[in-house]
Amino acid sequence: MAKIDAFFKLMAEQDASDLHLAAGSQPVLRIRGEMERVEYKPFEDDELRALLYEIAPEDKIKVFEETGDVDFGYEIPGLARYRANFFRQKRGVAAVFRQIPSKVLTVEELGLPEICKKFAMLHKGLVLVTGPTGSGKSTTLAAIIDYANKHRKDHIITVEDPIEFVHQSQGCIVNHRELGTHTKSFAAALRGALREDPDIILVGEMRDLETIQLALEAAATGHLVFGTLHTTSAPKTVDRVIDVFPANQQGQIRTTLSESLKGVIAQNLFKRADKKGRCAALEILVCTYAVGNLIREAKTHQLPSVMQTGKRLGMQTLDDAIMDLLKKGWISPEDAYDKSIDKQKFVPFLKTPPPEF
Repeated sequence: MAKIDAFFKLMAEQDASDLHLAAGSQPVLRIRGEMERVEYKPFEDDELRALLYEIAPEDKIKVFEETGDVDFGYEIPGLARYRANFFRQKRGVAAVFRQIPSKVLTVEELGLPEICKKFAMLHKGLVLVTGPTGSGKSTTLAAIIDYANKHRKDHIITVEDPIEFVHQSQGCIVNHRELGTHTKSFAAALRGALREDPDIILVGEMRDLETIQLALEAAATGHLVFGTLHTTSAPKTVDRVIDVFPANQQGQIRTTLSESLKGVIAQNLFKRADKKGRCAALEILVCTYAVGNLIREAKTHQLPSVMQTGKRLGMQTLDDAIMDLLKKGWISPEDAYDKSIDKQKFVPFLKTPPPEF
């Protein structure tokens, strides 16, 4: 057993989502969104380096020594998997570990809308799950992939950095690929995937032009592609995909995206006010003929009004989702106000409205 495993056991006991270790500092746990120090002496640089290197593969240590940061996956059988990131900072080495539950939560257990099941059963197209770091994108995507795995008979390929949720093949065959271990880049894996007879491709992060272009091509040529982006709303997601391309290509990309995009889930995570835990507010855009027209004609600013009128199709705005959680008593008015887009709607719920209102 590695020495660092004691901290991972503490994470499990405290129900923490992240573990922060840094030279010159005490260990810190993120519990229900808030940072809490562990009663332990501050780490010396050499001491922490030895602790971290004990669990890192040799090739990852080499990358870290050369570049100053590295990602990889670490697993303690029977406990959990962890997404590890090592980086250098002023006082020496540091690392952050995100816990990935060994059990994949289902669509029902997460309370996701029914439209998520429909996304899982599509035959082709692009579905994007977006939100800030730590908003639960991976958990939502894992639930959608799990639903497809149970209800389809297809080939699923995931490309991640590193592999997070591990799916056992059920109705589908599931192959997981990790950057740096099984493939050089998202783009290289996507190019290869098109020759590997996939039905569903999960791209862990659409972070550059080449990856986004290949994902669009795969979606346009009869594959169902799921991907993630760090954007805060559905309209901004559409704009982000288009803005990655040079100006002279954007007209063509608008047309391609209007035909290939099937849905966008933009989510935000909230601390529960009624009990321990967190919950997600989801903005959902379903790509109808009207939505496709707005994307083609560069009128993405009109998408929120389409989402409001398209509720029967499973669409909802982020503010409506937040309001729903607030009325259930799941989240605090202050949190709702802070993360909403149209803040005016949430002012009546605040005990002390801000000066501008």
